[in-house]
Amino acid sequence: MSDLLANLNSPQLQAVTLPPVHALILAGAGSGKTRVLTTRIAWLISTNQVGPHGVLAVTFTNKAAREMTARLSSLVPINVRGMWIGTFHGLCNRLLRAHYREAGLPQTFQILDSADQLAMVKRLLKNLNIDDEKYPPRELCHFINAHKEQGVRAAQAEVYDHYTQKRVDIYAEYEAQCNREGVCDFAELLLRCFELLQRNEPLRTHYQQRFRHILVDEFQDTNKLQYAWLQLLAGGGAKVFAVGDDDQSIYRFRGAEVGNMRDFERDYCADNIIRLEQNYRSHGNILAAANAIIKNNRERLGKNLWTDAGDGEPIRAFEAYSDIDEARFIVDEIRELVRDGVPATQCAILYRSNAQSRVLEHELFTKGVPYKVYGGLRFFERQEVKHALAYLRLLGNPDDDTAFLRVVNFPTRGIGARSLENLQATAHQMNSSLYNAAASLTGKAGQTVGAFIRLVETLRQETEKLPLPEIIEHVVEKSGLAQHYRLEKEGQERLENLDELINAAATFVDDDGVVMANAGEGGALASFLAHASLESGEHQAGEGQEAVQLMSVHAAKGLEFDIVFISGLEQGLFPHENAVSEGREGLEEERRLMYVAVTRARQRLYLSCAQTRMLHGQTRYCTASSFLDEIPTELLLKLNKKAAAAPTWGGYTATASSEPVAGGLRVGQTVEHAKFGVGVIVSTEGRGADARVQVNFGGGAGMKWLALEYAKLTPV
Repeated sequence: MSDLLANLNSPQLQAVTLPPVHALILAGAGSGKTRVLTTRIAWLISTNQVGPHGVLAVTFTNKAAREMTARLSSLVPINVRGMWIGTFHGLCNRLLRAHYREAGLPQTFQILDSADQLAMVKRLLKNLNIDDEKYPPRELCHFINAHKEQGVRAAQAEVYDHYTQKRVDIYAEYEAQCNREGVCDFAELLLRCFELLQRNEPLRTHYQQRFRHILVDEFQDTNKLQYAWLQLLAGGGAKVFAVGDDDQSIYRFRGAEVGNMRDFERDYCADNIIRLEQNYRSHGNILAAANAIIKNNRERLGKNLWTDAGDGEPIRAFEAYSDIDEARFIVDEIRELVRDGVPATQCAILYRSNAQSRVLEHELFTKGVPYKVYGGLRFFERQEVKHALAYLRLLGNPDDDTAFLRVVNFPTRGIGARSLENLQATAHQMNSSLYNAAASLTGKAGQTVGAFIRLVETLRQETEKLPLPEIIEHVVEKSGLAQHYRLEKEGQERLENLDELINAAATFVDDDGVVMANAGEGGALASFLAHASLESGEHQAGEGQEAVQLMSVHAAKGLEFDIVFISGLEQGLFPHENAVSEGREGLEEERRLMYVAVTRARQRLYLSCAQTRMLHGQTRYCTASSFLDEIPTELLLKLNKKAAAAPTWGGYTATASSEPVAGGLRVGQTVEHAKFGVGVIVSTEGRGADARVQVNFGGGAGMKWLALEYAKLTPV
């Protein structure tokens, strides 16, 4: 027993050895919550307070369940394989398998993943002859799942208008179809299990008496139905040991209810709240910044992280002139760190929006730095980007059959699999491309495919004289891609990626000095498509290879790294404008997201923002994130100083450099300007197309910041 409890700090020991009571363990980031949860189970079993069969442990991921099972097997000399340890969905599946008859399911019922569910909804709409543009299948899946996660069947759903009534009717048809086929989607597993226990008293009593201790990890991520399910199982006297951190509740968009923690405190354990505040991950300055940020949220249960590992290094703050300059700074810093012996895998770049990865990926690619996008796809591999590129490839080369097949029916335009099979057979017989063979199709297939061909031809004509960024913007809009993603409930991120593709084109034009692109003759469009192909095929690190880690802040939850860069800290980006528009609740979730980002760092933390960022192919001037103002200035090491005419935080300006910028100009050099006359360069910043200088012209003109790309300064 002494070995079991060894090395626990006082609050951890208190939590592990609590008597059989309901308890809420507020476990801060890096405070050893998994250890506490696992040791609590081991302690209950070792002291004979409960047998292995009397424990129900709920996690949020299968990985966490496996980790808990492995740790437990090393702590207690029992076979833990048969214990009820798993995710909500996994445990409900297990219970439904055991009681399939009572649940109204076939013994071998199948589980629909998200792709299967989407396919079923599409099939249902087709059978019901419902317009899938007016009722997008993906949005319907979200509608159905959101209702199930609230415990609401189609028959109980509220109806506000005709449109909602139609969606509820589709929900009801979907339920009937699932019942006929004997299948369950993920949300159905929990709802059906809850309904089974709720209506079947003997079964409910059996499980209430069996599970005497219910332990829940990541309690802040539970939704309304999950909390109700736990309450149902605890109704026979079982004690609930809930571990979570309300400051890390960042999944409201998935239905998580941070208020469940406050409800649990009120319903069960007003007197048994234990705070785990000692952090074993990060140095003191990082924790001080996290505490300073999160204290501004009102609806908190409250805690303050601390460590005995010392203050560590100050937090490094960098304000770039542009998003490109920011990416260069980050990648150059990482290269220096790696040269100094820091493993690349211990360097993580975090961003609020996945679209931000494109500029970072480009710089990593350019500098030859291997990287991995954790929990997502590289920019040029994302579905919406590949769709847009396929349309662009057809403008340059209509004989590209791969591009043709990718978008001929996306967005959907009524071209079925049979029509495409006929088209492919015809093309094979004619020894021609699908595009050229389309003219020989007749009937409905000829009409629908012909309409697609006319769309491509129209796009080619309309974009013939446009600059490259405008070609892409026009194609994204006129092809229907933009409208398709606007109709998706979670299409905002895909639209941001399409905007970033336009930005990529604008940057590509600047870098290559290309002003106009003639799609018919190849030109910039062909060069850009070649660049996209090359960049998508390079520098994604292989298995086991040292690589820099890129990820969204959401994907970073639960991870930790020696070195963390949090990029894009600007108003409208982080905090995100969509969340801020929701009012205080949205802003507080963004602040929790910032808290999560900061607490991923173990030893060194970088915070960066840019004064300008590309949006829709145009330069946008940015204001630094309000979260930066919440960090005490004494914690920051400011790596540059504020440009006098630029929006900044903390009152510092860009460092003057003695290094030559564009045209070989340096600080201290005398130059002449056509309008302002002769002056002396007093400061420089940026590189390439972003380079600008501050010149003291004296007299009436005074000090001026000038972009070298346009100023045309002549050395005197």
